[in-house]
Amino acid sequence: MRELIIAFGLFLFIEGLLYAIFPSKMKNMMLKLKEVNNNQLRTGGLIFAIIGFIIIWFIKR
Repeated sequence: MRELIIAFGLFLFIEGLLYAIFPSKMKNMMLKLKEVNNNQLRTGGLIFAIIGFIIIWFIKR
């Protein structure tokens, strides 16, 4: 459970840092998300989830 909280904190840190350093680019990225098909977003999210799972699995082995 402790590792999950650390991972969530790291996620928030990186996300917040991106918005603090590149606010205009993050706004542009959000606007472009409206143009992306839902299936493309779903596929991309699934791919990133699998990659994240593999990374965690290799580290925890």
